[in-house]
Amino acid sequence: MTTREAIQRLRNALNPLYDPREVESMTRVIMEDVLKWRPVDIVMRDSDQLPDFFPSRLDDIIARLQRHEPLQYILGKARFHGHNFTVTPAVLIPRPETEQLVDMIIDQNTGSDLDVLDIGTGSGCIAISLARALKFAQVTATDVSTSALAVAQHNAQALGTRVRFVEHNILTSRAPIEAWDIIVSNPPYITMSEKNSMDRNVLDYEPAGALFVPDADPMLYYRAIAAYASQALKNGGRLYLEINRAMASLTTSTLHQAGLSNIQLYNDFNGNNRFVTATRIID
Repeated sequence: MTTREAIQRLRNALNPLYDPREVESMTRVIMEDVLKWRPVDIVMRDSDQLPDFFPSRLDDIIARLQRHEPLQYILGKARFHGHNFTVTPAVLIPRPETEQLVDMIIDQNTGSDLDVLDIGTGSGCIAISLARALKFAQVTATDVSTSALAVAQHNAQALGTRVRFVEHNILTSRAPIEAWDIIVSNPPYITMSEKNSMDRNVLDYEPAGALFVPDADPMLYYRAIAAYASQALKNGGRLYLEINRAMASLTTSTLHQAGLSNIQLYNDFNGNNRFVTATRIID
């Protein structure tokens, strides 16, 4: 099999199921992961004979993509904030929007030795990225899932980053009252009624517990996080949240009711309400 033949096989198999631009992106990622090729290599080595193992590996990837399994789970990793993070079906696949949240925190917090808490860490992508970028930050990350924490701990070790991981459920047990400069969370925020509009690769493979909240109580996690932040943030400490774009007003009201101040909404790169920040002000 030549490079040209491999690319054509991918296109023929996937173009009926995926947007052509997504297929081209998948192609680049697959060639980089399996062959360690850069995009320019795909062009320059168009006629090269590929290694004997490649056709069977390619066929396995194609079969799984045809079942709508996310490519990140197939390859076992996702790119986030300049680094590869191991991902398994125990954790959500990191999204580009969440990179924006990390960048916002880094840009707005230039001090040193900050105490940071990430609630619902999943793969650890937020906590680890902040621990790497903030100056001498002490970062703690919690999650209810022991499987997710195992993935996050692996990622921290692989990236040589020190993060304290704690198993904890913000809904059912009281978190320790520590003094935090920053609390960040990307909690479940998709209502059950929104399922019908979601892609199969999300619904069939990503962990439902990290995605969905009841229609009757979409603020379930935000209310618990805001109540904790109103006690545990230092004076002037800030809460950063990723939110459901359809519930921006309800989210800001929830934070206000918890006694937080300076509540601000921010858009993602698509112009959607995606992030909210709030501050604890002690009179």
